[in-house]
Amino acid sequence: MGTLTSILVLSFLIFFHELGHFLAARFFGVHVEVFSIGFGKKIFSKIVGNTEYCLSLIPLGGYVQMKGQDDRDPTKVSYDTDSYTTKSPWKRIIILFAGPFANFLLAFLLFIAVGTMGVTKFAPIIGKISPNSPALEAGLQENDRIVMINNELIETWDEVSMLIQKNSGSMHMKVERAGSVQTIILTPKISEYKNMFGETKQKKMIGVLPSGKTIEMVYSASELPGFAYEQTMKATTLILTSLQKLVEGVVSPKELGGIISIVQVTSEASAAGLVALFALTALISVNLGVLNLLPIPALDGGHIMFNAYEMLTKKAPSERVLTAMTSMGWVFLLSLMALSIFNDIYRLTNGN
Repeated sequence: MGTLTSILVLSFLIFFHELGHFLAARFFGVHVEVFSIGFGKKIFSKIVGNTEYCLSLIPLGGYVQMKGQDDRDPTKVSYDTDSYTTKSPWKRIIILFAGPFANFLLAFLLFIAVGTMGVTKFAPIIGKISPNSPALEAGLQENDRIVMINNELIETWDEVSMLIQKNSGSMHMKVERAGSVQTIILTPKISEYKNMFGETKQKKMIGVLPSGKTIEMVYSASELPGFAYEQTMKATTLILTSLQKLVEGVVSPKELGGIISIVQVTSEASAAGLVALFALTALISVNLGVLNLLPIPALDGGHIMFNAYEMLTKKAPSERVLTAMTSMGWVFLLSLMALSIFNDIYRLTNGN
């Protein structure tokens, strides 16, 4: 059941991405010859209007084949009025960007749904207190509930962390303890910690951890767009930072995951419930959007780069350069895919 859910999620994300390309292409009068979910041999096909809609054997992507544009053969062009080739570069860029944009839009909508159903967050209740910490010296105790910091009401632990970082001096903290409210004054100090990439960083800390107790946050209609936008931006930042750390060598290529990892985590999320599944699907959707915008030939970002070059220089890249760079792009992408699948298999066989 989990594997089926994973395949449906991936197919839905691919469909939405390609739908973005399709709608933008049709808006600018470009004829779409094929709309495919998956690559390789076509296992189902139906022609509607002048477009062939199909499901293909390998569910690792999809494509919209427009008249005059073919990644497998960049020299295959058409100069008909309904061809991709004859459209101005800025129109082509919009058509190319529409796919990743659809992924960001889908993530936003999924986060809207998540906010409606309810988000589980840590309650602002103090758990473990570090020795020699500002919290211990100020008299904070385990199970204290933080209700206010510097006159700002506190609902979740995230708000506690955020206000500690924003604070520039001493903090006035109101805590609920044994039915009464007490005021604690303390000053955070700069301490070292390990971030999610294993790097040693510094930030303001008071020396407390959350108790682990949780609350359910349900957002009202006016709050939902802000929540969804914030979560979409957080996911985008996380993925961009991860890519940066990969390039810098902070994250090992061994950490790359492929289709098997996606199936695995999606199965686990579906078992955890609809909220977890929607949140993970939104994250994968943002991931697809970001990765497709990378300036790698054969990806949307690579094509955008070629069209931007044409806009600036008033001439298209030569067929020789276009063919060579697209071929290199495919080699790079296939190598990356092979590495990620190898990593998946290695982790499975080694029990990690």
